[in-house]
Amino acid sequence: MSRSRHRLLTLALTLVFTSALRAQGTTPAPAPDLSDPQVAHVAVTANSIDIDMAKFAQTRTRNAAVKQFAQTMITDHGAVNAQAAALAQKLGVTPADNAVSQSLQSGAKQARASLERLRGAAFDRAYLDREVAYHQAVLDAIDKVLVPTTENAELRKLLTDVRPAIATHLEHAKQLRGQLGSSSRTSK
Repeated sequence: MSRSRHRLLTLALTLVFTSALRAQGTTPAPAPDLSDPQVAHVAVTANSIDIDMAKFAQTRTRNAAVKQFAQTMITDHGAVNAQAAALAQKLGVTPADNAVSQSLQSGAKQARASLERLRGAAFDRAYLDREVAYHQAVLDAIDKVLVPTTENAELRKLLTDVRPAIATHLEHAKQLRGQLGSSSRTSK
């Protein structure tokens, strides 16, 4: 990986995957200062990534609880993206693509590639491990980067309003992951 791509990936991971980096012992770089259109794009990108990952999980898992969790991610994150699109239209703001959003997409491709190799219970555990880390990182990003750097009160309110749902997703993923245990048995 080139140095510039590595720096962009590190920047994106700092924003959205802070908890995952800490778990790996990596020291994150300072968080970026994003404009409101960039914050909107990062939020939409983060939701879209989780929707895409959930759709993939639904095609791979045979576990009814994991399948239902994935459907919840599709429904809830889709609703947030619809709210964000409506707000952007109301405000006349076009979400602005940026290095963080692009790096998130790159990271999502890598995460999917690692999940594509797995089947059965191993897939379910890895998918839920990712969902736990992802939702914790999104909460960290909302609290430490997105809300503090957002100037528009309505965009800040949307981010603040969706935070409890993200926290609920995190707890649900943790609970479901705990139920799966660490054995190598296959999913039902």
